[in-house]
Amino acid sequence: MSNLIEIQSQIEKLQKQASEIKAREFDKTVQDILAKMQAFGISLKDLQPGKARGAKARSKTAAAKSADTKVKKKAEKGAAVVAAKYRGPNGETWSGRGLTPRWLVALVAQGRTKEEFAIKN
Repeated sequence: MSNLIEIQSQIEKLQKQASEIKAREFDKTVQDILAKMQAFGISLKDLQPGKARGAKARSKTAAAKSADTKVKKKAEKGAAVVAAKYRGPNGETWSGRGLTPRWLVALVAQGRTKEEFAIKN
């Protein structure tokens, strides 16, 4: 069985080999990417987040359409927006409905009261 020093030496040699292979293949990979970008008409702007383009951007998937339909149905049912009743020290808000938010739970655990954070009209 190998000892720790031998294993660390092997790791060092393998990491050096991996770095050399990466350096050799880097330029080739960049050239492949540039060729594909040119072939498909892709610019750097197209690679920015939120800049959808191409077939996927033009047509929504079935799941996305289904999700949109559910949101629309919920809005049609009259889901009203409720005014905030509590405001945290960092601007967080809570309507007082549903579970108590973590920021308020933490503050109450520190000995503060909910009423301290009530929004006064």
